[in-house]
Formats: sequence, structure tokens, C-alpha cells
Amino acid sequence: MVKQTTNGQKMSRMNLQLRKFIFPFFLIVFFISSSYINSTPIYSLKNSYSPAQKGISYGKNGMVTTQHFIATEVGEKILNKGGNAFDASIAIGFTLAVVLPRAGNIGGGGFMVMFHDETQKSYSIDYREKAPKLSNRDMYLKDDGSFNDQKLSTFGYLSSGVPGTVAGLWEVHQKFGSLPWEDLLEDAIHYAENGFQISPYMSNVLRTYHEKLSYFEETKKIFLADYPDFKNNLIQKDLANTLKTISTNGRDGFYKGAIAQKISSSMKKNGGLISLHDLSNYEAIWREPLKSDYRNLQIITMGPPSSGGVHIIQMLNVLENYDLSSFEHNSSKYINLLAETMKYAYADRSEYLGDPDFYDVPLSKLTSKSYANSISQNIQFGISVDSSDINPGMYIDNESSETTHFSVADKYGNVVSSTYTLNSTFGSGVVIEGTGILMNNEMDDFSSAPGIPNQFGLLGAKANEIAPYKRPLSSMTPTIVMKNNELFFTTGSPGGARIISAVLQSILNIVDFEMNLEEATYAKRIHHQWQPDILEVEFSIEDNLNKELSNIGYELKVSNPLTCIQTIMLKNGTFSGYGDFRRPDAFASGNIND
Repeated sequence: MVKQTTNGQKMSRMNLQLRKFIFPFFLIVFFISSSYINSTPIYSLKNSYSPAQKGISYGKNGMVTTQHFIATEVGEKILNKGGNAFDASIAIGFTLAVVLPRAGNIGGGGFMVMFHDETQKSYSIDYREKAPKLSNRDMYLKDDGSFNDQKLSTFGYLSSGVPGTVAGLWEVHQKFGSLPWEDLLEDAIHYAENGFQISPYMSNVLRTYHEKLSYFEETKKIFLADYPDFKNNLIQKDLANTLKTISTNGRDGFYKGAIAQKISSSMKKNGGLISLHDLSNYEAIWREPLKSDYRNLQIITMGPPSSGGVHIIQMLNVLENYDLSSFEHNSSKYINLLAETMKYAYADRSEYLGDPDFYDVPLSKLTSKSYANSISQNIQFGISVDSSDINPGMYIDNESSETTHFSVADKYGNVVSSTYTLNSTFGSGVVIEGTGILMNNEMDDFSSAPGIPNQFGLLGAKANEIAPYKRPLSSMTPTIVMKNNELFFTTGSPGGARIISAVLQSILNIVDFEMNLEEATYAKRIHHQWQPDILEVEFSIEDNLNKELSNIGYELKVSNPLTCIQTIMLKNGTFSGYGDFRRPDAFASGNIND
């Protein structure tokens, strides 16, 4: 029997737990970013720092939350010029390619889930990268069929798929944009051409990835010319010129002409596969978003080739069978239930998820309430089922942890939830000569060989094997939650394989535990992805909880934070936003004029 507690009691307990684990982490963050935590909270289009998020941001006319304070301000600027959430999202996407080069991009791809107020309809667009025409299933295998472990799928020219970001943002503008295209690239061009001051957090990232950024000369001269620290400006003249071409010529400025020629020539010279044909034939695809209900709320999320939406719905369907509000948040019982639920979802991911244009994904079965009920009936509290005893689809009838997410809501009722990526941090490490474009290493998101995990430890099968023009499976999970046909909140995160579990917990924190955005963001996250059979807990684990979970049978691992939730909520006519402290440059703001 679980003891019933009031929401106030649960919040009190949670806040006590938060203080126990947050304080040591803030010491680390303080030393990384102390030079701007105490600075003025006003930030502008100048070379100045924004402070780390100090509290929930509120706004009456909209909200923007991104992983970089400059991109957040650019989004606000577009909304204040009369643009809508779609305009702001396009401007943010291009700006992040400049100020957040580790993940923001025009050389990668992603997904966007949207709610359009005028039509009262939801939409999603797939601008995921595609495998080049010359790719093949065995391209990362040795002659004897064994996996080639020389990092060919994660580093260098051969690891890149055909980028989709520019095509995706262009399509969104053509369908929903209200401001001129060139206006939306104005700030990205400014920051690339004139530079911006490197934050302490970004400086630390550049130092951490010094070796990767040093390998290719074109990359090195941009990011490590002066071994930058937070006193330096990062100037990217070639990227500015590329963005000017895209501003003038639209999507063709990237996929045709001089830029496309430089990409294909550089690929051919260095053993890559992307050709002019691949670039000129790339298309972003409008796909029907996945929809489901959870406790009388409507979940709108991304379908394949993202696995995230499928498994968010699958896991919510399982968890709907339990009164989670009666559980103590992050107690051993609650974690036990989440971990077992995650195992089944990630097992199914390994077998059944892939590009729907190439593989018949059993969506209706994976997202059905009956399948979820079968799973829930086989979960027993106090028991950790060995992952080897959980098989993909066993109850069905016959991503780097580096990505970036941003959310935008405007005063008209439009909502955008977008996640895009280079895959791992700084992607392939390759900058195309003369363009400033950092290329992705998304080919690693395919299943390179049966039984061989990718860089995030995820397994795959035939559904996700490499094929020309195919899009690799992703964990990106941009999600919108509606209540009574209006926005309740929108959320998403970077984090590779951990994206799905992070988004799941952000939903549960808000819906079942009635947390506000600050509480929901600060709450410790757990993760289990079936294989390897390890339960990860963020930051630290208390001795009693460690003992209880170990006795159940879990192998535990304390992990550093690898996700960064960006959430916007609408309540009583007021928007609220919060930038996840796990990446100190993240910032939410709602300074939108009437």
C-alpha cells in the first residue's frame, strides 16, 4: 500500500531532495560560468553575456526558449517585429548555427512539430539527413563482414549524410512564414560576420573538444585559431558569406550553385559520398504528426524516422495504468516502474523503427493501448527484469548526446517545437572549405552492422540499415501537449538516446506531479535503454535509494547531465518558460510586445 500524500507534501520532499543533489552541481557550474551569473540580467544584440536562468520567465504575448541566450533574443526580436512563431523559429535555427556550433547547424537536420492556430491543425516536418546515393549497407564493414572500428561512421567526411536543415526551414517559411525570408537570416549573418563573445560555457566546450577540432585544418582555423577563451569573439566570415547566399537565393543557395559545388568537391577530394545530385534532389517531407491522449490531454509528437514520438506514446500508455500522483517522486518504486517501462520501449526501438519510406513501421501496434496494457501486466514492483529476457515486440500480436531543441509560442496561438542536430558534438569535425559549414556525422545513426551499437549504445536491425536516400533513425522528440484544444506546454531536449526518457519525465513531472517549470526542470532524471542493462541516475544517488534499487536488481550508474529540456507552458493566459540549467547558456524569455 502506497501512503497517500498531498501535492504540498510531495513538493516539500522533492525540494529537499533537489537541494541534496543540486548544490554540488552548482559548484561546478559556478566555476565554469561565475563571470556572468552575477552580471546584469539585461542582454542585447551586443557582445555581452546573459546570466544563467535564475527563475521562470513569464510573458503575456509569447515565449521563446533556446539553448543560447543570443538565439532567444533573436526569436524575441522577430516576434516583436510582427513575425509569428514560425518566423521566429527559422531565425533561431540559423542563429544557433552561428552561436551554438556544437549542435546548431545548417550542415545537419532534424524535425519540427507545429500547431497552426489559423487552421487549428497540427503539422510536422521531417528535415532529417539522408544517406547519399553512393552509400551502401556494408560501407562500414571490413571485407570479412566484421565492423570497422576506425571511427569511419562518426568522424570525417564519410560519416556525413545529406544535410536537411536549410530545406526544412525553407519549407516552413513557404507554408507559414509571414516576414520576408531575408529578414530571418539578418541576425545570423550579423553574428557570423562580426562575431560574438564566447561564453565561459562555450569556452569550456571548445577546450574539451580541442583534439577533434584540431584534426582538419579548415575546422581548426575557425574554432581554435587563438585557442579561445571567454574574452574572445568567434568570427566566422565564410559562414557569413554562405548565409548571405542562402538569404538571397533561398534553399537553392545551399543545394545548388557555388555552395553545393564546394560541398561535393570537398567530399570527393576527401573520401566522402555527398554529390551535387544528392544535394539538388534533397527534399524535406511534411509528415502527419503522431497523436495520442494521456489523462485527457492530447499529445502531439514526431513520427518515424524519429523513434521518440512512438515511444513517448508507448510509455505514456503503459504509465497511464498507474496512479503516479500517489507515488513519491523519484522513489525506488517510481524509478522501478519507469525503468521497466523504458526497457520495453527501447527494446522495440532496436527492432521496429526506421525510415517509413523504406520500412513498414508497426505504428498502430506499438502505440496501441492494448499493447501497453500487456506490458504493464508484466511489470512487477520490486523486480528488475533482466534485459536479456525482454525481446523486441514480445507482447505485440503477430541519438551524441549532442542535439539542440528550441520552443516558440506566439500571441496568435501558434506553437513550434523543434529539435535539430549534427549528431555528436561538432558533428563529423569537418568544415567544408570556404563555406564555414560544419557537417553532421548522422550516418552513425544507421545500424552499421547487426548487434553493433552506435556511439550512444543503441542497437538496431534491418529496419534501420543503410540504404541510398534513406533517413537514419533518430531519438529526437519535439512534443506539444494540448489541453482543451489549447496549448498546455511544449517540450523537447538534446541528449541522444536519453532524449526520449528526458521528454517522458518532463511530461510526467508537469502532468502527474503538477510541478511548475522550474521544479520540473530541476528534478533529477533517470534513464534505462534496455541495452546495456544499466540504470542511469543524474548527478548522484543517495545511499538509501542506491541500496533499495540495488536490492531490486539494478546495476546503477551515476551520470553527468546529458539532456537540456526547453519547455514553454501556457496557464491562465500567461506563458512561462525555463532554460535548463544543465547547459548554462540556455535561456527562456517572454519580452514580447503587445
